[in-house]
Amino acid sequence: MIELLRQAERELTVGRLDQAEKRYWQAIEADPRNAIAVVGLAREAGERRDDRTAYAFAVQALGIDPENATALRLEARLAEVMAARGDPVERPAFAVA
Repeated sequence: MIELLRQAERELTVGRLDQAEKRYWQAIEADPRNAIAVVGLAREAGERRDDRTAYAFAVQALGIDPENATALRLEARLAEVMAARGDPVERPAFAVA
């Protein structure tokens, strides 16, 4: 599992988004509660400039692991960016608390 996540991270880092997405989904298939893989999907969606999908994955990751620091930062940043664009999101209580 760790190697799969490392592979996905390498793919994401070099901009191979389709491959990164595939690896993250493979990790989720193996462990549906893998918050790291869900955060990876959020980051991958963000690279594609799909903020709504990225936000949804960040919130999903927080539902799995409310203390995931990367998911917390990503959720807050995306909520702020979308609000500034006039496209606010309704933040879940656990993300705002």
